[in-house]
Amino acid sequence: MNINKVILLVEDNPDDEALTIRALKKNNILNDVIVARDGAEALDIIFGGNNHPEPCIPQLVLLDLNLPKVSGLEVLKQIRSNEKTRILPVVVLTTSNEDKDRLESYKLGVNSYIRKPVDFKQFSEAILQVGLYWLVLNEGPPFD
Repeated sequence: MNINKVILLVEDNPDDEALTIRALKKNNILNDVIVARDGAEALDIIFGGNNHPEPCIPQLVLLDLNLPKVSGLEVLKQIRSNEKTRILPVVVLTTSNEDKDRLESYKLGVNSYIRKPVDFKQFSEAILQVGLYWLVLNEGPPFD
């Protein structure tokens, strides 16, 4: 299984995708970013599938919850139910402020739950903090 120092951004909103990538670059987080625009594509990238025959385990998954085809919660559930990806760092990055979404995310084993700020400056700061912690400070799990 291929282990990469990439970020998997699972985001169906093109504006939020562009903002996230812009915020990463603005904050000198230079990891390659792979974008999945729905939950099914995210699972194909991680586990290998139709358009991604070779599985790719990213260093970090930034996961929106409200996705077409397969929900973010279902993506998280499948990541956590697979032995090879169970310990993969997953950060929910969503506009949802629903307690049930936050609770379910933590029940399913999310590492962090961040609500997207509306203001770009605040959003950029949130991405900086996520990047600094998960890609610089945190020592990720060793993968075989």
